[in-house]
Order: sequence, then structure tokens, then C-alpha cells
Amino acid sequence: MTDLAQDWERHMRRGDFAAAWEISDRVLHDRVDRSCWTLPRHLQWVWRGQSLAGRRVLVRCFHGLGDTIQFVRFLPLARTIAASITLEAQPELTRLLWNVRGVDQLVSLTDASPLVERDVDVELMELPHVLRTTLSTLPRDVPYLSAPSARARSSEKLAVGLIWRAGDWDSRRSIPVNLLAPLADLPNVELHALQRGAGLDDWPREWGPSRGSDDVFEAACVMRDMDLILSIDSMPAHLAGALGVPVWTLLHADCDWRWMDGREDSPWYPTMRLFRQRISGDWSDVLSRVTDALRRIVPTAGR
Repeated sequence: MTDLAQDWERHMRRGDFAAAWEISDRVLHDRVDRSCWTLPRHLQWVWRGQSLAGRRVLVRCFHGLGDTIQFVRFLPLARTIAASITLEAQPELTRLLWNVRGVDQLVSLTDASPLVERDVDVELMELPHVLRTTLSTLPRDVPYLSAPSARARSSEKLAVGLIWRAGDWDSRRSIPVNLLAPLADLPNVELHALQRGAGLDDWPREWGPSRGSDDVFEAACVMRDMDLILSIDSMPAHLAGALGVPVWTLLHADCDWRWMDGREDSPWYPTMRLFRQRISGDWSDVLSRVTDALRRIVPTAGR
């Protein structure tokens, strides 16, 4: 990581977005005449500093699914400035995003440039910089995504959805499934495995039903049935937060800048609570605190 990138991240972790945008301005100036098309797509930039005012804007989603879910909150504000907005989003998300506010046209992200008329391209995660967002102006109304309830509840117990394993690209975010065992012993709690992929193979079936789905929209419908989501730092945490579902996000010690420093809440998601590792790699302490916190709310839970 470069010194500029470290300084940018330090400001974002502290909530000093304005100072971070000053660094972003310098980076933008240095790259304006440089080509980025040989870089991996998530490292490419498409905005050249143009104003969005009165322009036809193509917003491109070059990062992960969770990033898209987190940053589509800026589209309604961008639409108050732009003449129109076309959102180019990952195919996995188009069903979820079809009615997101601020979007005039939704197209699927492919390897080819979309054949849409526009005046300005901007990558979705560049919008906070474009809009000069600060911590006090951060759009935080939830839900800003919607999905119907799957209506598959079979119990009056507190329904808790679990996601414990992240992608292979950052194993520090994953929690060994055996550490979740104390949650399975809690009375009046019904666990639901919302995990996707290979991690689901480790789920003890006696702990509760498996409700995970590779279809993000279907996963959103299931989340709507949950009283609480427990998730590692991964796309489902953002999905729950965007849906306005209560979610406790479990973070490793050196977590991403977006969770900031020292906070137990998130300015991005009003219904989210953060549980951080106190010692790098120690998930046992995190799960102990989560279990205690869950035990305290069980007596008052229910529908």
C-alpha cells in the first residue's frame, strides 16, 4: 500500500472524509491522463473529474457484490444532480436492484462496454468522492433495498441467521464453525445456516436448518424472516444492513477501513452492531461476547 493510500485509509477510519477527498483529488489529478485498462477491473478508474450536473451518467460496479450493495445508497443523491443514471451492475444483483431509487436504467455488467448513451462514466465507489460526502451527510436511511419475506418461519423462537465463512481471498474474516457451538445451546434460539458455498458442508445439521442460497435475491427474502443476522465481514452483512434487518457483524482485528476504528456501531447501517477481535486471530473471545449479548436479548425476543 502506498503512503497516499495509507493516509487516505487513516482519514476514513477516523471519519475525516473531507481530508480523504483531498487525497483523492491528488490521485485523480495524477491519473487523469493515464490508462488503467490493463489493470484488474476492480483497480480500474473511469471517472475523470467531470461534473455530473445535467449529464447522462453511467455508474459502473467494478468491485464486489457487498461493495455494490453498500454504495448504491448514493444513487438517489447523484440522480438529483444528473440528467439520468444508468447502473451497470453485476448480474447476480440485477433482480435485487431493479427498483433501486435513483436509477433510470439497469444493465448487466459484462466484459464489454455497455451500448448506452452517456456523457460521464463513474465507478460506483467513486460517488462519495464525487459528492464530497462527509460523516454527517452519509446517506443512512434503511431499508434502501427491498425483498418480500420468504414466510418460511416454523418456530416462535428467536430466528438467528449465521454466515461464518468468507471467500478464500481473505481467510482472516472466516470463523471456524465449531466456535459457533455455544450459540446452538442457547434456549429459545433457532439457528439458520445462511452460509453459501463450501463452508456449508461443515454445518452440523442438528444445529438448525440450512437456508442459504446462491441467489442473492432469494437470500434477501430469507433474511427478511430472521430476527437477527450474525455475519462475518462479507456480502451478507451488507445485504442485511441495506434491508434494515438487525445484524451483528464479527470483525477480525485488522478489519476494512469502512468499519472505522473503535466503534461498536456503523454509520453506514443503523441496524448493525460490530463485534471486533481484541487480539488478532482470537475468535473465541468474540463468540463469547456475542453469546452473552444474545443471551441477554432472548427473554425479550419473539413475535
